[in-house]
Amino acid sequence: MSASRRHGAASLVRPAGVRFDADSFWVTLSDGRVLGVPLAWFPRLLHATPAQRQACRISSRGLHWDELDEDISIAGLLAGLGDQTEPTPSAAE
Repeated sequence: MSASRRHGAASLVRPAGVRFDADSFWVTLSDGRVLGVPLAWFPRLLHATPAQRQACRISSRGLHWDELDEDISIAGLLAGLGDQTEPTPSAAE
């Protein structure tokens, strides 16, 4: 069990908003904290257009971008995790 689950943080903290700058995205949490996350941690967001980034759907557990097929959990951000998808092997491998 993660430390945030043991202390109940994962179930109590929800995303309240998200904004972007040139290098990062900023997630405002329901408890008032703001997380700054490098876009480099999430390549789909890094390479997305500003309009694609703004098309974020906020849920009780995290952030979702339909067009980008990107889901980011608040629990993962609080744990310091970036993109957890497995890279697709290239044809040369």
